[in-house]
Amino acid sequence: MPSILIIDDERAIRKTLTEILSYEGYKIDEASDGEEGLKKFSEKIYDVVLCDIKMPKMDGIEFLEKSKDVNPDVPVIMISGHGNVDTAVEAVKKGAFDYISKPPDLNRLLITLRNALDKQSLVTETKVLKRKVGKTKEMVGDSGPIKKIKDTIEKVAPTDARILITGENGVGKELVARWIHEKSNRSSGPMVEVNCAAIPGELIESELFGHEKGSFTSAIKQRIGKFETANGGTLFLDEIGDMSLSAQAKVLRALQEGKITRVGAEKDISVDVRVIAATNKDLLKEVDEKNFRLDLYHRLGVIIIHVPSLNDRREDVPALVDYFLDMIASEYGQPKKAIEKKALDALQAYNWTGNIRELRNVVERLIILSGKAISFEDVESYVLPKI
Repeated sequence: MPSILIIDDERAIRKTLTEILSYEGYKIDEASDGEEGLKKFSEKIYDVVLCDIKMPKMDGIEFLEKSKDVNPDVPVIMISGHGNVDTAVEAVKKGAFDYISKPPDLNRLLITLRNALDKQSLVTETKVLKRKVGKTKEMVGDSGPIKKIKDTIEKVAPTDARILITGENGVGKELVARWIHEKSNRSSGPMVEVNCAAIPGELIESELFGHEKGSFTSAIKQRIGKFETANGGTLFLDEIGDMSLSAQAKVLRALQEGKITRVGAEKDISVDVRVIAATNKDLLKEVDEKNFRLDLYHRLGVIIIHVPSLNDRREDVPALVDYFLDMIASEYGQPKKAIEKKALDALQAYNWTGNIRELRNVVERLIILSGKAISFEDVESYVLPKI
């Protein structure tokens, strides 16, 4: 149910608008002047604001200007019985969505409200899409390990050296791989990801190298594999420690010769691909247990980058929390929430078994369930384990 804030010093106008819009299915809050309206606007998320221009304490134009500092994405519709063309133009120039004269025409008002809600919805969707398709997310933190990783990326990214990224689940291995690709000479080419743990062993070879029609029972048409798709760019093999030994042998050949063969084909295909691999396993231990090829390990690990757990770089937690507060607020189309120092200290001391991924989820949970600001009590209630 969309929420609307009505700001008008005339009680009769507020009552009439509230009755009409409540009947139309909107949730309504009222304020009798711009000062009270700004206070409510700062404390709660509204979908649209209807604001009178001539009011005591703070007029509508001043409210409009100050509202943009609180949440610039919320449409503000100005209404006035003292209006003229100049007033309407001034209001729109200062960011008003529209201007309606009193007494408002009901049909015009409802259409304007619908248009304002559609606009806000599009703004929110656009922000989310831009974040999804935009540039690679930041690598947040100034701790020693993160600075070392950033320095290593700067050195190795412009080369074609193969890289093995190690670390626990959720530490950001994929992000490191993306930054290497972004800063490489292949950044204009594709970056293709393969999660080796998510693909059944009998299908991994078809996924990586492709197959010809009829090469096995379900091969009803030719398929292009990830190596070919990534030609001229980067192939990111995530959780490579879970790859079958037979697939490992073919990957080793591709790395040695720069050629692959589709399943069911005889012709070799040349590929120009930089391979970046990642794992949460100890690959040398996997080698000892005959689960991973030593020659492939050496081929992949020309450069090894270890991404530390969040517990090993707690000094980065405040910066990460601030980053996620900003990012998630932007995705939700809401103002960024503040967090109390005691709450931040509690998060910094927390045992992050799920690393960055868990931290992001926790921040989102706190944004949804907390009040105006995130307090220590919120962290106690929604994050800390119950004893």
